[in-house]
Amino acid sequence: MTYRVAIIGAGKIAHAHLEAMSKLAKLQPCSIADVQQERSDALASANGLSSYSDYKEMILREKPDIVIVTLPHHLHKKAAQFAAEQGCHILLEKPMALNTQECDDIISTVQTNDVRLMVGHTQHYISHNLEARRWIRSGRLGRLIMINDRRHQQYDLPGRPDWFFEKSKAGGGILMNLGSHTIDKIQWLTDSCVTRLTASVEYEQTRGDVEGGGCAFLHTSAGIPATLSLSGYPGAIVDETELLFTRGSMMLRTGIGLWVSEGADYREVPVEEQVNPFVGQFEDLLGAIEEKREPHCSLEYSRSVVAAVEGLYLSHQQGAEITVNQRGCTHAS
Repeated sequence: MTYRVAIIGAGKIAHAHLEAMSKLAKLQPCSIADVQQERSDALASANGLSSYSDYKEMILREKPDIVIVTLPHHLHKKAAQFAAEQGCHILLEKPMALNTQECDDIISTVQTNDVRLMVGHTQHYISHNLEARRWIRSGRLGRLIMINDRRHQQYDLPGRPDWFFEKSKAGGGILMNLGSHTIDKIQWLTDSCVTRLTASVEYEQTRGDVEGGGCAFLHTSAGIPATLSLSGYPGAIVDETELLFTRGSMMLRTGIGLWVSEGADYREVPVEEQVNPFVGQFEDLLGAIEEKREPHCSLEYSRSVVAAVEGLYLSHQQGAEITVNQRGCTHAS
């Protein structure tokens, strides 16, 4: 069977989805919609697609099997619910929504209409991360006892759209956008969810009303503590996850490499050639559709990432440790 796919949003990420679909015979892009129709016209023309300015009109006319939602965060709920109500399966860019209440509303609509929705947590499909997860599960380095994750890069870049700096539209700054990746990586690597946290958030960011950095101490349901450090201010670029075990350690630089120490200096671990993470996402979603199951990145798991990020802001506001609003979080396998 071939699945017709419509894309909502003609930004940079839409190009990545189109490239991935070109590698999968089961997927046939049919249309794209963007409120800036000149953008959808250009992308549609280059790829032989229909172009729309109104995604609702597009879905009603084209009747796609799958809808990809690549909109600003505050529009995720409305677009996902409309697509689900029309019987479309959905690939929704992360984060799932602005907050857990919106996540719950999406989940309810998806389940009522018996469609499949997967949130695009690409960390699950990157070869270095997959290899790190295999090492953790093998027990070769002993028991995992802690994780330190650091991600530092200038967040206020000229090419980043203005909505990223409006809390009402983005939900937050670097903690919401890049912090979602960090929380997801920690949870996925440890087969757990963040249950408690203490956070401090920095608001020296001068563009808009969102934060520019923050750090946190996280407790996971697996009993593995983790630290998170995110800075969007100018400085050296860092993106690394250090994992400490009872018999060694590991340094993961997602998309770059994986290094392991078994008591001596780090040595690089050979990693299989990277498969396009966007292709991996589509394969997961197709499996869920055809097998009539949830994607490996389940609805509750995707909600758990938003719940933890929501907790970062709440902890800072209250100046206290927060119990994260989780509920039956299930993990990707």
